[in-house]
Amino acid sequence: MTNHRDLALDAEDVGSNPTQNRTFVDIANARLSRRGALKGLLATAGIAALGTALPGFNEAEAAGADGSTFTFKPLKHGESPSHHVAEGYDVDILIRWGDKVVAGAPEFDVTRQTAAAQEMQFGYNNDFVGFLPFPAGAKTGNHGLLWVNHEYTNTNLMFAGIGSEKDNALKASKEQSDIEIAAHGGSVIEIRKTSGKWAVVPDSKYARRITGTTPISISGPARGHARMKTSADPSGTLALGTFNNCAGGITPWGTVLTAEENFNQYFANAPDTAEYKRLGVAKASSYAWSKYHARFDVAKEPNEPNRFGWLVEVDPFDPGSAPVKRTALGRFKHEGASAVINKDGRIVVYSGDDERFDYVYRFVSAGRYNPNDRKANFSLLDEGTLAVAKFGDDGSIEWLPLVHGQGPLTAANGFNGQTDVCIETRRAADLVGATPMDRPEDVDTNPVTGVVYMALTNNSSRKPEQVNKVNPRPDNRHGQIVEIIPPGSNARDRDHTASKYTWSMFILCGDPKAHGGVYNPAMAEGQWLSCPDNVAFDSKGRIWIGTDGAPTAAKIADGVWATDVSGKGRALPKLFFAAPQDAEICGPWFAPDDQTFFVAIQHPGESSKSTFEEPATRWPDFKAGMPPRPSVIAITKKGGGVLGA
Repeated sequence: MTNHRDLALDAEDVGSNPTQNRTFVDIANARLSRRGALKGLLATAGIAALGTALPGFNEAEAAGADGSTFTFKPLKHGESPSHHVAEGYDVDILIRWGDKVVAGAPEFDVTRQTAAAQEMQFGYNNDFVGFLPFPAGAKTGNHGLLWVNHEYTNTNLMFAGIGSEKDNALKASKEQSDIEIAAHGGSVIEIRKTSGKWAVVPDSKYARRITGTTPISISGPARGHARMKTSADPSGTLALGTFNNCAGGITPWGTVLTAEENFNQYFANAPDTAEYKRLGVAKASSYAWSKYHARFDVAKEPNEPNRFGWLVEVDPFDPGSAPVKRTALGRFKHEGASAVINKDGRIVVYSGDDERFDYVYRFVSAGRYNPNDRKANFSLLDEGTLAVAKFGDDGSIEWLPLVHGQGPLTAANGFNGQTDVCIETRRAADLVGATPMDRPEDVDTNPVTGVVYMALTNNSSRKPEQVNKVNPRPDNRHGQIVEIIPPGSNARDRDHTASKYTWSMFILCGDPKAHGGVYNPAMAEGQWLSCPDNVAFDSKGRIWIGTDGAPTAAKIADGVWATDVSGKGRALPKLFFAAPQDAEICGPWFAPDDQTFFVAIQHPGESSKSTFEEPATRWPDFKAGMPPRPSVIAITKKGGGVLGA
């Protein structure tokens, strides 16, 4: 997520990594030349590393003249107040900011908002989307629950009279701040597909809003520790709310992992210490909340920031259950939570830390998954081994354990137990020698090949002396996608617990002519992408890429590109969907039958001059007086059928 469409250091992207660990670009430069990168994309050896042809279809028969298995006519680059989708597909608005979620919620009135109403209505800036079908329709997925994250709020687009100044959010009143707090967190809605169209099931018993004031249990190593205690919670076991929920994932037992990312921006008056600086918790806040609520004033509640920056587990099938912050998975600006059942039954969770020069993490559970007892799996994420990735010049990855007492993680360096490692995960990773990356965003696992794909959105802070043939840009404004390859040849036999992996460059983003992007040479003119953020896989294992930041970085709309990961169509992207003006693509998620693609449209109209009164777009309502509304859409094929093929 990039606020305010600015690739300079954003207000929430102010954490500081003081280490001199070798950056990913340094290592990529050492390993590959530009010609080598192209070979890495297309060479038979590289493709073989990902396994054989994807099951379920014949690539030779399905591929078009360019080698791609995608048959839709791709869109052209451009920007527009509305969205656009490939010919032959429909886009339906499923739910918008302010729409009813909980039974009894009032109709949305943008001129008469209240926190009480917002707690029952769909929240703001929807990010991760996860669909959980009911067991009776697990194959077709025509009926189920949808979880949606609510990441942050655009004060100037929610309320009249705020303006477009950089500090507009600080003008919010207490009532407006409370509405914003209520608009964070997440929503559970029940949805059903009837006659080819999706709709929210009204007054569902599963419908639920989780907000910035919802009680959330704390579990794992940090539970009850002195560093987690506040005046409101002297036990250190129950936090209030979850904030800046960006990407996420679904566990094999059907719960949601929602990722707390840029939580630092809600806090004010933090002392200038290394601990706070490492996560960007500062004296100035991006929001007005600390003026009205003591818990956001670090001078008054110094431990409150420690209660954020976690992965939070939510059971959407039990609306009475308390969400849980799983502290064993570490505290940082989480982006993504790809959960995998390893071949030995242990659960592995991958997550990126979305900041320039930060890291990629893996958690391996101590216990094993029980497919016959759902509840028995609920404690699996409380005990295990957290590790951070070190990328080698030779294409290797080493997972470095973040375990108290091992290596530098001792009392001599301020780590008196595993709780300190979990709370100060970034500093622990600094000390063990992790590889700083270019904003690791979504980290997701291909269900067919078992290869993990990591979207690195960009890094405009890269210095000129770090540039060479594989990254011929003085600053990386367009990002790349990297394959993280566990040992093994297919999804079933890959070992996600191994200490050594390999890595490969999948795509270097940006215009090949202007930015040094590298793709399949058969890519059509104008099909390149910029700023990869989220990825999703269809049941054939093909990757769909959502972007965030392309309007600023490349003067094109953010959108969804689709490409094969093997065969002649490998690294051959095609633009399938273009977002409305200044909106980011989030989610995304496929229904089990590949006939619906759920996508979140976040912060439409978020430009530097946009205001409630004069927004850059009024998508999706396009009604006078109605500002843009973040929404979730459902994309289907006209007449039905599988998307893309």
